[in-house]
Amino acid sequence: MLSIDWRSPAAYQFAKSIPAAGFAWEYLRRNDEYRRAFQAITASSEPESERLEAFVQRWGLRFSNRS
Repeated sequence: MLSIDWRSPAAYQFAKSIPAAGFAWEYLRRNDEYRRAFQAITASSEPESERLEAFVQRWGLRFSNRS
């Protein structure tokens, strides 16, 4: 559970200045179903590619190429 008080306007003051992707992330990370799916994916050191792709497609995620 997140420790931020969602009823407090001061707790979300930063949301006025973040880009759309940042706002989407703030919304997504509070979704209990997403959090459970993320925990299931990260429980394995190397998830199966099909399972990872299904996770990415389900949640509309994009990852930048990192070396």
